Amino acid sequence: MNWRKSIITFLSVWMLLAVALPIQSTNAESIVQTTEAELTTSISTVSMTEKRQMEVQFDFGERVPLEKIDWTFGNKPLEEWKTYRSQDNGYTGDPFITFAESPTYIGDSTTVTAVLEFGLLFGTDNLAPRSIRVLYPSFIGTYDLSVTNSETAETLSKEITYNVYDEYLTYEQLKPELDKITESAQSENDRFIEYKSLGQSYEGRDIHFITLAKNQEAVDKYLNDTLPTALENPAELLQKIEAGTIGDYQVPIWFNNIHPDEVEGIDAQVEIFRKLAQDDEITFKTANAEGEEEEITINVEEALEHVIFLFNFTHNPDGRVHNTRANINGFDLNRDNAFQTQQESVYVTEEIAKWSPLSFLDMHGYVSDFLIEPCTPPHNPNFEYDLLLENMLQQAHAMGQAGVANSDYDSYAIPYEDYENGWDDMTPAYTAIYSMLHGSLGHTIEVPGLNQQSLYAMVHTGLGATNFVLENKNELFSQQLKLFKRGVDGEDNRSVDELLVNQNGDIIGRDRGENENFFPEYYVLPMNELQKNKWEAAEMVDYLIRNGVKVEKTTASVEVDGVVYPEGTFIVPMKQAKRGFANAVLYQGDDISDWNAMYDAIVVNFPDLRGFTMTEIRSEDAFGGVTSVMEAAEYPSTSIDKNKGHYVLKNVNNETVKAVNELLHSGSKVSIATADGNGYSKGDYVVHRNDLHKIKDNYYLEVVPIDNMSNVEKLAGAPKVAVVGSGASRFVLQQLGFEITSVDEADVIVDDTGRVNKEAIAAGTSYIGIGGRALQAVKQSEILDGFDFKRTNFSHEGLLKTNVANDSFITSGYETEEVLYGTTGSWITAVPKGAETLIEVATSDDYFVAGWWPGKEQVMGQTWAITTKVKSGSNVTLFANDLVFRAHTEHSYRLLANAILLDDVQEKKKGKKP
Repeated sequence: MNWRKSIITFLSVWMLLAVALPIQSTNAESIVQTTEAELTTSISTVSMTEKRQMEVQFDFGERVPLEKIDWTFGNKPLEEWKTYRSQDNGYTGDPFITFAESPTYIGDSTTVTAVLEFGLLFGTDNLAPRSIRVLYPSFIGTYDLSVTNSETAETLSKEITYNVYDEYLTYEQLKPELDKITESAQSENDRFIEYKSLGQSYEGRDIHFITLAKNQEAVDKYLNDTLPTALENPAELLQKIEAGTIGDYQVPIWFNNIHPDEVEGIDAQVEIFRKLAQDDEITFKTANAEGEEEEITINVEEALEHVIFLFNFTHNPDGRVHNTRANINGFDLNRDNAFQTQQESVYVTEEIAKWSPLSFLDMHGYVSDFLIEPCTPPHNPNFEYDLLLENMLQQAHAMGQAGVANSDYDSYAIPYEDYENGWDDMTPAYTAIYSMLHGSLGHTIEVPGLNQQSLYAMVHTGLGATNFVLENKNELFSQQLKLFKRGVDGEDNRSVDELLVNQNGDIIGRDRGENENFFPEYYVLPMNELQKNKWEAAEMVDYLIRNGVKVEKTTASVEVDGVVYPEGTFIVPMKQAKRGFANAVLYQGDDISDWNAMYDAIVVNFPDLRGFTMTEIRSEDAFGGVTSVMEAAEYPSTSIDKNKGHYVLKNVNNETVKAVNELLHSGSKVSIATADGNGYSKGDYVVHRNDLHKIKDNYYLEVVPIDNMSNVEKLAGAPKVAVVGSGASRFVLQQLGFEITSVDEADVIVDDTGRVNKEAIAAGTSYIGIGGRALQAVKQSEILDGFDFKRTNFSHEGLLKTNVANDSFITSGYETEEVLYGTTGSWITAVPKGAETLIEVATSDDYFVAGWWPGKEQVMGQTWAITTKVKSGSNVTLFANDLVFRAHTEHSYRLLANAILLDDVQEKKKGKKP
């Protein structure tokens, strides 16, 4: 007997002497256990992503025949825990809980010992494949590992945690764990830890955010002194750094997760927070440029003299609960950081803008290369990319070297250096790219797999980035200050041009057109008759202020380039630190159609997509001395002139649609103007004075009185709408106040994914198809004789100049020339006989405004929307352009609303009986 078994035998005999034997009832089914006997294990957590062996020991107080001892895990025999094989075959593989060492008695004792091996439930240590990722959460939990004497039914058990990996936390476990770490840290040191909720998700869950700093004074100094000076007078701080007189100051590092089903992004933050909150020193390995391993030690107290740590554990708490990438509305929030249509995005981006962190790490998965940005071209021209790139590359290497040195991975990839294209930073929709427009070294990090090793790699990318900032703080902050200074000075530095290339690698630089400076002096948002959508203009002001952009309004009337802008005009002065962000969302965008591959849609252009008037001013100091800074947006309100019986609600904004839907749902009568009149147009809505007064304070409505009611048609009532497409369609229609119902009960079906319901259409339900997939489905369904379409690729997008029919109810409220947006690279090539053409792409040379659409020349002059009636009397309306894309194309919403609300009017116009 070796020494290990000798000790175990001694302990077993001691345990037998220390406890009483069980008293057994004569009834075999009614066992009263009075012993202290227990089942012990060498580990209490097993993992789905790591094979583990567990030593088990127990004692029934007698030598029960081993074959009479039943082993179960979670009340299920071990042999029934089968390995997952595939979606078709399910859990039919070999058992994954087996005996590495079979049960045996220790010597002459009554103590049984065994070694269990917990293999891999899914046959792999990587749970990242989507087919597995949706399954594993149901297995997370606490299970009883039990042994039962089958002759007496006596059972000994121990609770075992079965987890993805040891550090995995559910959303419900997250806040208690953060509190536990905070309480432990505050009992051991005086580090400043502040928790707050940035806001709540749509399902009411908190977005947990923690600030870890030296003390409150360090936080206050950064937010109230260092950062304001950096934004308003960066030259002052640059001079102090160069002179060595800046003194003590801290800079923020922000850790982030936005896709909560990419699980390491949350759990790695918790582990980094734990170390920084509790440890005096953090030691980890890294690999130097020659591949040699080195050891780095971070003294946490010293680190807090230089850095403030910010943790946004997940942008999307509902997604953590439901194990989804998207939020509860079906939106990928990592495509919403520029648009900010989802409330979670509003809360987080406002906080990013507030802090303007020096370094920003967005933690993702799963890319097999272990990817760490910076990105491939094309690059957004609004970056000061020459100032960002070199330090981002160095920080990426610091992260990658730490990640591979502390995990089983042996390499990492940086798209800028290792890829040709297809992983670009053209759009600020991604969180890390959004942060770059605030001066951050913004990195998306993609670990290779969902497993323990990726957790280790992600934790150490964070530590590697932290050490890089600590070693280079003055240089990095100087770079950020120079970025802000270019904005304040209005400098268009040509060094940026060298990094902006086309698909062939030729330098193209910023597209300045005939201008000397890429950036204008001002953007002007008029709020008088020059503005076609005052509500959207005001919302843009609110958006800009929330995102850290300075907005002003005129305090007197000013004439610029022959146009008089009255007092109260909104002005965005472009000589400011955040001018890159302001320009990224306000300029028209770029044509990058020469690129072979792009990762995602790139058009932002708020003025065209949201539908408000904005003017670019190139005259220097045109509004100097006649503006004041706006602290908040100023919204227009409904104004009613005269006292008439009926009024027209002009169909010029989405507020009107919401108001009309509220009235219809309340049972109020709403009519439609069937012809132009005095101050109003065909397709505008008509309501009674009393109904108008009920809702006028809830919405911004442009109202004119109406005397002649002869050209007015009553609407049938509140339409019921079935959404068979994207989450964006449902979200938009709910925003507009439509009642969403099933296909069986609907008056109208809205489809942007290509799910044509021929039976419903044949039964009289109208159909609105949006985008190329819907066009394709309509063609395949053969519900429209003579219809055809073409496409380049469903991933192609373009912002195009179009000609809009001015005699249709569906296009009422629109001008004859509009800039509209498509995201599925499609157009209509054959219009059925009797169908009405609603939209055509312009034929002018400048028809293509912005986007990525290889082969775009084919769409010039083509049809983009039609409406017609089928034999059943149903209206079928098709849009090749996108009306609801990511809830950002608000200018196009009324095309959809008109097609729904005016469905019965359209039918009457085409001859269908009411």
